[in-house]
Amino acid sequence: MSKTKLDKSYNWNELEDHWYQHWLANDYFKGDSNSNKESYSIVIPPPNVTGMLTMGHVLNNTIQDVLIRKARMEGKNVCWIPGTDHASIATETKVVTMLESEGIDLESLSRDEFLSHAWEWKEKYGGIIINQLKKLGCSCDWDRERFTMDAGYSKAVLESFVQLYNKGLIYKGHRLVNWCPVSKSAISDEEVIHKEKNGKLWHFIYPISNSDDCLTVATTRPETMLGDTALAVHPEDNRYKHLIGKTITLPLVGRKIPIIGDDYVDPEFGTGCVKVTPAHDPNDFLIGERHSLEFINIMNEDASMNSNVPNKYQKLSREEARKAVVGDMKNEGRLDKVEDYTNNIGYSERGNVPIESYLSDQWFLKMDSLAKPALELVNSNKINFHPSHWVKTYNHWMKNIKDWCISRQLRWGHQIPVWYLNSDPSQIHVSVEGPDDPDNWTQDNDVLDTWASSWLWPFAVHDWPKSDENLDTFYPTNALVTGPDIIFFWVARMIMAGHEFLNDIPFKDVYFTSILRDETGKKFSKSLGNSPDPFDLFKEYGTDATRFGTMLMAPQG
Repeated sequence: MSKTKLDKSYNWNELEDHWYQHWLANDYFKGDSNSNKESYSIVIPPPNVTGMLTMGHVLNNTIQDVLIRKARMEGKNVCWIPGTDHASIATETKVVTMLESEGIDLESLSRDEFLSHAWEWKEKYGGIIINQLKKLGCSCDWDRERFTMDAGYSKAVLESFVQLYNKGLIYKGHRLVNWCPVSKSAISDEEVIHKEKNGKLWHFIYPISNSDDCLTVATTRPETMLGDTALAVHPEDNRYKHLIGKTITLPLVGRKIPIIGDDYVDPEFGTGCVKVTPAHDPNDFLIGERHSLEFINIMNEDASMNSNVPNKYQKLSREEARKAVVGDMKNEGRLDKVEDYTNNIGYSERGNVPIESYLSDQWFLKMDSLAKPALELVNSNKINFHPSHWVKTYNHWMKNIKDWCISRQLRWGHQIPVWYLNSDPSQIHVSVEGPDDPDNWTQDNDVLDTWASSWLWPFAVHDWPKSDENLDTFYPTNALVTGPDIIFFWVARMIMAGHEFLNDIPFKDVYFTSILRDETGKKFSKSLGNSPDPFDLFKEYGTDATRFGTMLMAPQG
C-alpha cells in the first residue's frame, strides 16, 4: 500500500482557501426553491458598508454558519442569504470625511454628484466585506447576495411606505427629535451615545411680574432659557402653589411667561421650580402640550442661535451663547450660585458632539397597532428568544413604544416617495413610481431611516411584494443571530413588519450573542476603530482556530 506523505506543519491559508473554492465550484451552498426537502433558511444580518468586519461579525456569522452547516448535513434544503446594508447616516458620514480629505467642497456637489461618490464607496467597501465573509468561511448562497439599496429591494422599501401611508399609519408632524448638529439630521436613539460629563448647575433668579418676589431656577443649559415659555411647580407644593397663574418676566428677553402647576415637577429636586423650554427638551415638550404653551425654537440646524433670540446672541454657537447668558445674568445680579454637577449627556455617535432635542418637521410611523400583535407572537412562543430573559426587555420596550421618526435629512438612502405640487405644496402625491407629470411636482428631499429598510430584510431579499417561489420556500426563516443591543431597533421591528406585510413571523428562533468589548468595556465597533482586525488573526492562527476560539470564549447574550 502506498504511503501519503503529510506535511509536518498545517498550512491553513492554503488548505482553507482550497476547500472553500472546492465547495463553491460544486455549488454546495446553493438553496433550491423547487426542492421537496424540508427548508432551512437564515438571512445574514447585513453588515454596514462603512469599513471592515470586526470580531463581533466573526462571532455572529460563525454561529450562523454552524446552524447552516448542521441543517445541510441533516439533508435539509438550506439557504443562507448574504448581503450588506447601506447604513444611511454612517456611510454618508464616511463619504463626507473622505471628500473633505480630498479637498472637495461639499456645497458645490449636487445630490446626484454626491450619490455617485457614495456608490463608489459602496462598491469598494461592500466588495471588501463580501470577500471577508468568504474568507471567514461563511457557506452562504452567494448568487442571492442583496444590498438594501439595490433595485428590487428599494422598490420593497418604497412599497412599504406607501402601504403604511395609505392605512393612515404614516404622518408628517412638527415634533422633537434627536438632532445631530454635524449631520444636520434627525438620528435614532441607537445612534446616541451617553457620556457622563462634569459640568455646572447654574441657579438663576427670575422676577415675578408686578412683584418684588422672585423664583430661583436651576439649569445645566443656561442658553436654553432664551426659549423658556413657562416656569413650572408641583400643584401641591405649598411653597409655590399660590403663585400658579402669575407671570414672570424672562430675564435678558423681557418676555412675560406663566407660572404653571404640573405633576411632572419633583418638589424635592433642586428648588422645586423648573424652567420649561418646550422646543428643546422632551419632558418640557410634553408639559408644553398639556398646557398649550408656546414652542420657541432658538437654534439653527447647526445648533447656533437663530433669530428667535435677542440680537446679541444670534449666530453664537451654543457654547458661546451659554457663556454670554451666564455673564449677562451675573451682571444683572440674577446668578444666585453655581454648583458642580455630573450630567449624562447624549452624543451623536457619528458627529461626536452633544445632540439637541430639536423641533422639526419629520415623517413619523404610528407604532401602537404594529406593536400589539408583535408582542403576542413572542409571548405565545411562536417566536422564541434564546436566552429567554430577553423577552422581559422586549416586552418593556414594546409596551412603552412611541411613534417612530422615519425621516432623515441626508442624501444617501431611500428618498421618501412623497411629491409636493409646485403650484400648491399642500397637495401631495404618494406612490412608488411618482406622479405622471413629474415636472409639476417636487419630491421630498429627506431619506428614510436605515432601520425603515432593514426591518423588511427577511422578506424583501426575495423582492416582495412580487409573488416569488423563493419567498414561498424560504420565508419565514428559521433563525436570526444578532446582538441584544438592537433587540428593539431591528429584531422587534422585523417582527412587526413580518406580521404587518405578510401576516406571518419573520423567524422562529432568535439567538442573542454576547457583546464583544475592548479592554475599556466599549463594544467592538467599526466607527470606534477599537476591534482587532480579525484577518490578522486568520493569518496568524488560521480562520477555523479563530472561529473556534471566538465561539469558545463568548457566552450567550
